[in-house]
Amino acid sequence: MKLRKKNTSLFLISALSLSMFSGCQVVSVKQQALNVSIANERNSILMQDKLSEASLNVLSMSGREAKVCMDNPTACVDELKMIPEIVDEQFLSTASELYLAKSMQLDKSAACTTSTVTKYRSEEHQQQVHKAFNDCQTQQLEMLDKSIRYSYAYLFKTKRKPVDRIFDNRQVQIRDFYNQAIAKLVTISAKRSTTKKATDSFKVGNSTYNIDLDHYTLLKNKELDRFISTYNLNFSGLRTINRRDGFGSEFVVVFPDSDAKTTNKYVINPLDDAYQKKANPNIHKARYLSATMIARPVKANSVDEIINSPNFVVQVYDPYGTENVDVAGKNYPLAANFSAPYGLWLAENNLGAAAYLSLIDREERLTMPHLYMLEPYNPNKKVIVLVHGLASSPEAWIALTNDIMGDTILREHYQVWQVFYSTNMPILESRFQIYALLKQAFASIGPNDPAAKDAVLIGHSMGGIISRLLVSKADVSQKALSIMSPYQQAKLKRQPIVYERLRMQPIANFDRAVFMSSPHKGTDFADLWFTRAARKIIKLPGAFLGAVTDTITSQDVDAKDLLSRIDKGLIQNGPSDLSHQSKFMALTENINPPQDLVFHSIIGNKTNSQDPNVMTDGIVPYKSAHLDGATSEIIIKGGHSIQETPEAVLELRRILRQHLVDHQIK
Repeated sequence: MKLRKKNTSLFLISALSLSMFSGCQVVSVKQQALNVSIANERNSILMQDKLSEASLNVLSMSGREAKVCMDNPTACVDELKMIPEIVDEQFLSTASELYLAKSMQLDKSAACTTSTVTKYRSEEHQQQVHKAFNDCQTQQLEMLDKSIRYSYAYLFKTKRKPVDRIFDNRQVQIRDFYNQAIAKLVTISAKRSTTKKATDSFKVGNSTYNIDLDHYTLLKNKELDRFISTYNLNFSGLRTINRRDGFGSEFVVVFPDSDAKTTNKYVINPLDDAYQKKANPNIHKARYLSATMIARPVKANSVDEIINSPNFVVQVYDPYGTENVDVAGKNYPLAANFSAPYGLWLAENNLGAAAYLSLIDREERLTMPHLYMLEPYNPNKKVIVLVHGLASSPEAWIALTNDIMGDTILREHYQVWQVFYSTNMPILESRFQIYALLKQAFASIGPNDPAAKDAVLIGHSMGGIISRLLVSKADVSQKALSIMSPYQQAKLKRQPIVYERLRMQPIANFDRAVFMSSPHKGTDFADLWFTRAARKIIKLPGAFLGAVTDTITSQDVDAKDLLSRIDKGLIQNGPSDLSHQSKFMALTENINPPQDLVFHSIIGNKTNSQDPNVMTDGIVPYKSAHLDGATSEIIIKGGHSIQETPEAVLELRRILRQHLVDHQIK
């Protein structure tokens, strides 16, 4: 009995000891996924619905809950300021995140949602909702203003300098808070503004933000359509987004659509001196521009001045013209997004659909060809002109254009112009109209500008044929007239509109060309039964035929007689001209670029053969794409859309870099 009691006592003591020991263990360890560990360390209010670990640690010193501080950040910040154990970096960074969190909270609220404004039909309710909306946005702007100020103070006015925190995750977080707060502040202020001028200042509570355009003079006194922050833009069609990491908030600036609207009238003689000297509405200057903004206090001698001084300035930079900025006495890289303006231009203009509609004469925008400049004209950059192929558009050049923007050397030394034309037009007519368009564009920039010479011309497929004829000298008038009847020859051989199209002169601005998958000698693909059926559906532009008829009738030529030759191949649509049996090929296949022109060929081959008689990209055989005298010729494994492949883009980048070397540009 005594032994049992003794054992029982020992058991109770052991159990109690284990219980006490277990109860005291508050920390345990386990393995967790690496991505969870990194996320816990780096996530912030921008990536989750809670504050960063760094801010939560600071709040724990004050005993305040995160939700309470996010609801009333000013009271919380005032309390944190009174705790001496919280050092300057902890205080300023936490305040920045709290004010940004409150702004984001307001942004999601019903009061700050514009859709609620339309829900109420009575005038009284409308007024109440409008007032609540304006009050909410006003409060949101004040929170963003505070976040910018505390972020700036953390980045540039703490005991440690930015360079001392180069490996700190916290510094990257605060830079993101600063950039995002600027993006939201500018976006909301622009929407509330009664004017579209970029030179305006705007008020935020007791603060005044002045816009400084000294570093982006192109925007001075110009009316703008939109400021768009790039942070929330996602472009599904772009393989990569080309950015430059650095300081500042990235934007796209959009100019209003030009008042000079395109016309459906077909200009039969665009080389006429009077026409060449006029402003051509089909030459489009860049509407979508990359911009980077920096907000800084006018007075920044102390943290108190940064937080409380009423005057701030928003400096707007052209990231193409500025790579580094001076902030607080130090030089920093300027952030930039080079792909966003290009992606937005493509997305909002839907050029691909227009290209297909033009084949059946259902796209009025392409009565005449267009030229698009993708960035503000720079006299010190070489020009690259891109000419697309059949049933295509500038969208065919997405990979190349985006890669040029992402390559520091090419971006610094080249600017891209894109030609957009109707591919149902006879190819000789397209060449003539594009020739006149490019002559006019180069003339408009001034003959003494460095950009007016040593340009590079790149064409794909049908665009490659047109490009070859744009840089070649040839007179096919006698061969063309020999196809006509004696009566037609007598009437047409002295007509300028005929000879201007048949006597070709090269555009002297180009000294290098690249032809990609171009059927210089035609293709059998154009004669397959389903292609022939499609060619019957494809129509010559009505505006073109009408202009031809009106012109030759006024010059005592029988229009019906000439137009009756359409079915006999004298005047055909573009796809029909691509047939190796076409009259167009008979006239032009032996026209080669001049010997002093540097040109290159990039050719696709989807077969496993290296036999020139067998190789083809599925549409264009090698023997048709090959040109004697090329400086380089590369055959790439792939189909007809070879310009989209990484291998072709790399080859084009090599050629463009070599072009700079040849012209002694470093």
